[in-house]
Amino acid sequence: MIRVMLVDDQTLVRQGVRSLLALSDDIEVIGEASDGASAIDTVPSLSPDVLLLDLRMPEVNGIEVLSTLSSRNQLPPTLILTTFDDDELVLAGIRAGAKGYLLKDVGLEALLDAVRTLAGGHTLINPAITERLQQGLKSHTHTFSALEQPEAMTPRETEILRLMAGGYANKEIARALDVAEGTIKNHVSNILSKMGVRDRTRAVLKAIEAGFI
Repeated sequence: MIRVMLVDDQTLVRQGVRSLLALSDDIEVIGEASDGASAIDTVPSLSPDVLLLDLRMPEVNGIEVLSTLSSRNQLPPTLILTTFDDDELVLAGIRAGAKGYLLKDVGLEALLDAVRTLAGGHTLINPAITERLQQGLKSHTHTFSALEQPEAMTPRETEILRLMAGGYANKEIARALDVAEGTIKNHVSNILSKMGVRDRTRAVLKAIEAGFI
């Protein structure tokens, strides 16, 4: 059973998401919070498998929740809940540790797939999201915890970066490229080293900013 926690200051949003998740046999909502401060207090004790987090909340917002829990090594895989006009916040949220985002008017199958994706250790940065992120990066200057100018990628590394941007895991990438999973792990390690970042999500963002993908 995938254990999910909802954090949103809008009661109707929480009720709607909870109702959708209740239609699945393998997902259970174990807790809710209506503000960021409550989320920071509650998430560590509940230890959800996936956190659905609103960013626009009064007083303690979602970015602060992400940053605080991440600094304490208590941040579970997190999906940002957002609207179409939140590109800048989405970018900030992903940099703060979120693994992807969902629109608040998301349909049932997309919601269930997203929760299962994060629970399985993957990210939710698919091609459509990558395009939105790219547009956001063109409009804003951001500071990454990374090298100023990444080293050039080989054609194979660029290919793997594109698959990483699609949210594919190492095993899936290995299957797609017909190579051993260990080979992909080595490539991913090299990519992170060249990018000067510590995780796959930041590597994808940095690759978009640098124009590699």
